[in-house]
Amino acid sequence: MNNPRLKSLMEEWLPEATIDDMQAKMESGELTSHDLVLMYQARIAVFDKTIHSVLELNPDALHIAAALDSERKLKGARGPLHGIPVLLKDNIDTHDKMHTSAGSLALKDSIAPKDSFVAAKLREAGAVILGKTNMTEWANFMANGMKSGYSSRGGQVLNPYGHGKFDVGGSSAGSGASIAANLAAVAVGTETDGSILNPASQNSLVGIKPTVGLVSRSGIIPIAHTQDTAGPMARTVKDAVYLLKAIAGQDPGDPATMLALPEFENNDLFHSKGLKGAKIGIAREEYIGKLSEDQEQIFQKAVDKLEELGAEVVEVAIPASKAKWGYKVLSYEFKADLNAYLSRLTPNIPVRTLADVIAFNYKHGEKTLKYGQEILLESEETSGTLTEAEYLNELEYNLYMSREQGVDYVLKEYNVDAILFPMDGSTIPSKAGYPSVTVPAGYTSEGEPVGITFTGTAFSEPLLIKLAYAYEQATMVRRAPQLRINTEEKIHTTS
Repeated sequence: MNNPRLKSLMEEWLPEATIDDMQAKMESGELTSHDLVLMYQARIAVFDKTIHSVLELNPDALHIAAALDSERKLKGARGPLHGIPVLLKDNIDTHDKMHTSAGSLALKDSIAPKDSFVAAKLREAGAVILGKTNMTEWANFMANGMKSGYSSRGGQVLNPYGHGKFDVGGSSAGSGASIAANLAAVAVGTETDGSILNPASQNSLVGIKPTVGLVSRSGIIPIAHTQDTAGPMARTVKDAVYLLKAIAGQDPGDPATMLALPEFENNDLFHSKGLKGAKIGIAREEYIGKLSEDQEQIFQKAVDKLEELGAEVVEVAIPASKAKWGYKVLSYEFKADLNAYLSRLTPNIPVRTLADVIAFNYKHGEKTLKYGQEILLESEETSGTLTEAEYLNELEYNLYMSREQGVDYVLKEYNVDAILFPMDGSTIPSKAGYPSVTVPAGYTSEGEPVGITFTGTAFSEPLLIKLAYAYEQATMVRRAPQLRINTEEKIHTTS
């Protein structure tokens, strides 16, 4: 970077700056949104050639930032996200000069006919949509054995910790890796089962997977309407909450959002003593034996910390932890939901159905079928009408087991406020459509990030955020990764 003032800020201040830090400098006139965009673009140029997390940049980002700077001078800031650069996962529609492809070459030229609800809410909040992040192709619902973070369009996302030797997590891999490396302030990911929480854990981030219905799915390339949601990924709990509050809201285009939504009052969320008096159920069964010794020790240390901070911890057994889960619900819903999405694209896009996508992949197999497309083929065999008994039976089973024999069972049976899982603990709450918050908990002896996850019942986000924030403030374990620059001989450390 040639500007010495921005170069100094980019190297010494920006790497772990929070949204509050950025707002303070913009309010004082020391920094502008235009400056922030320039610095993040410079970091992307320096570091992302080795991470492959950012798929595309918004060519209008600098102009949008400059307009928001002018608005700030005239009217003041709209809120916490005014002028803040945000990255979006590549399955979230933006009606601008960027594409929305879910990592697929079949959609590489697709420009959405209108903004997704999420993108529109971000623009309303004054955020600068900086670009799109790479992701596991079709949100990892394409082929068995596909590596997390791989897409035909964007290649392989690498975890910035350990210079790529650790799993980056999926499928919001680019959103996770980019924010870990501080290539934007915050990012939006999407989750069906673990795709926000898992990369958050793997990249030492805070990830909030909202209740299905808190954030609209309108304009997001789907997997399954019963489990899909978008949510924030950030370096701190407070930054994640700022983003969540901006994108939440009722949308007539998504009936799931028309329930009564919870209130998020900052005075109730951000208390360093938020764990005092809380009762937390500790979920070990079916989880601990699958972790490494380091991961188990980090989880136990986190449990001990909860007690130290005044929480009562109770060992819990979850009947649903022994459930025999399938993925037929996703197979059936994917075809119906994807066909509906594709039908609304502009006329120049060559695919209008899942069958078209499959045919496109066969035609361009050298570039598109590195891992095959078995899951797409299986979904295409369904009717697309959601009338099959197999689908309806599994859907009812999933809801019953994950709620009445899962999260809600534990909360009632043990009289606990929330459940703590090691790592991401995503499967049971994802089937239930319930919220979870992942927060950094430590690193293995090799330096691999490890998170813990607070889970609760529907629309319990304010409580989960309060618990996660108190834990975060008491531990502050997150450290920035060491990043390689474009030349292999040099290493740059952010700290």
